Amino acid sequence: MKQWMKKKARDFWREEEGLGTLEIILIIAVVIILALLFKDWIIDLVQRLMGKADDQADKIFS
Repeated sequence: MKQWMKKKARDFWREEEGLGTLEIILIIAVVIILALLFKDWIIDLVQRLMGKADDQADKIFS
């Protein structure tokens, strides 16, 4: 019985079918956490870039 349980546990760890889904979920979780941690910095960066793009567009079309 003990050998059978060891074999089943070893087979479980070697099985990789569900591994892709778990990896994707972990990556998404890390990205969400990073986005929440740097939310203010990201918003500020996007606003500055959009402001520069708007200024350049005004120069071109004026």
